[in-house]
Amino acid sequence: MPKITVSGYGIFEIEEGQRLVNALEANGVDIGHRCGGYARCTTCRVEISEGEPEVISRAEQEKLADRNLFGEVRLACQILVEHDMTLRPLMTVSEMGWSDPGPDPEETVTPIPDWIERS
Repeated sequence: MPKITVSGYGIFEIEEGQRLVNALEANGVDIGHRCGGYARCTTCRVEISEGEPEVISRAEQEKLADRNLFGEVRLACQILVEHDMTLRPLMTVSEMGWSDPGPDPEETVTPIPDWIERS
């Protein structure tokens, strides 16, 4: 099983193929997902220092480009855990002062991903 090292939280073994945002939340990381995991709000952004996936959904790429964040962060709602990663969540519920993280993301990546090579 892949291991995810999360700055400030620890190391977690994650079932391969699980959506990163759900894996983080299931392991006690209070990551935001204000849009429910649809690549619309960017509150689930993470900084990946090791193991960044080689593919990106078109929805994630477009949203990050619109916000001038492309190449700086990734969206946990658009990543499937397929190998070891080291990352830092950038917008947590506690740090942002939100009352909750947002609607529960679905098990699968939404919207249905059009995967492209990360450039």
